[in-house]
Amino acid sequence: MSSSRPADRRARVLALPEPAEGDVRAITGFLDRAWAEAGLSRHTLDSYRRDLEGLARWLASKGRALVGAGRQDLFDYLAWRAGEGYSPRSNARLLSALRAFFAQQLRLGLRDDDPTARLEPPKLGRSLPKALSETEVEALLEAPDLETPAGLRDRAMIELMYATGLRVSELVNLPATALNLRQGVLRVTGKGNKERLVPLGEEAQHWLQRYLQEARPSLAGGRLAAPLFLGRRGEALSRQQFWNTVKRLAVVAGVDPRRVSPHGLRHSFATHLLNHGADLRTLQMLLGHSSLSTTQIYTLVAREGLKRLHEQHHPRA
Repeated sequence: MSSSRPADRRARVLALPEPAEGDVRAITGFLDRAWAEAGLSRHTLDSYRRDLEGLARWLASKGRALVGAGRQDLFDYLAWRAGEGYSPRSNARLLSALRAFFAQQLRLGLRDDDPTARLEPPKLGRSLPKALSETEVEALLEAPDLETPAGLRDRAMIELMYATGLRVSELVNLPATALNLRQGVLRVTGKGNKERLVPLGEEAQHWLQRYLQEARPSLAGGRLAAPLFLGRRGEALSRQQFWNTVKRLAVVAGVDPRRVSPHGLRHSFATHLLNHGADLRTLQMLLGHSSLSTTQIYTLVAREGLKRLHEQHHPRA
C-alpha cells in the first residue's frame, strides 16, 4: 500500500493531470451556487473544492471528465483511494461533496442521472472520548507550582474543570461574577447562550478561594478585571494558552501529553462520575448537553474501561 501520510497523498494527487477545463468551470459554478443557496461555510467549500478537483484530476489521467462521470468511475476512484490509505471519514466527506455536486447538475438539467445513487457511505467507527485514569488526574492536579500566582491559578482551573466538566471555552470565558462560593455554585453560559447552574465540590471551592485571595490580585495588578481567570498582565486567558498549560503540566506530572487536553478533563469528569454511580440525566444537566443521546457516549467509555479491567485481572479473561 502507498504511504498514508496526508501530505504524500496530496502530492500524488497534484502530480496527476490538470482537470479538464469544463470540469473547472463546473466545480466553480457548483461552489458559487452552493454558497449562495445553502450558505455553506468557507471551510466546507474549500473541502468540496479539494475533493472534486482530486476526482477531476484522477479522471483526467484516465482520459475522462467529471461532468460525464458514471457510477463505475466513482467506484474505481474510491477503490484507488482505498489503496492510497484514505480514511473512511475522508471518503464520507468526498461522497457528501459528490452527492451535492451531482444533485445540482440534475437540478440544472445538465445531466439526467445521479452516479452516486447506489454508492454506500463508508461505515464510520464511533470514536470514544479519551478519559484519564483517576490516578493520572491526581498527578496532573499536583503538577502546578503553588509558590507562584500562575501556579495557583492553574491548579484552580484544573480543579474546576475536573469538578464541573466545563468546556474549555466556558472555562476561559467565565466572568468573576459567575462564581458564588457562599452557595457553592457556578453560573455557566454554554452553547446557544444557555445558562446552567453547576455545583462545586469542596476541593474546587478550596482552590478557587485560595486563587481569589492569593493569586488573582497579583495577576490583576490593581486593574479592574472582569474575567475570573487572568493571565500575567491581567488579561483573560485564551483557549490556546490553557491548552499549552495543560500539556506542560502533563509532562511535569509524568502523564503522556498526547493523552492530555482540556477537553480530556471534561471527558474524565463525565466518565469518573458514571463509574461512581451517577445517572445519565444528571450527567446531561451537568455537561450542558441538549440531547441525552450525546451524553450516552460516556456509557460506552465506562463499559470499555470495565472490559479492560476484566481482561487485565480476571484469570480466565
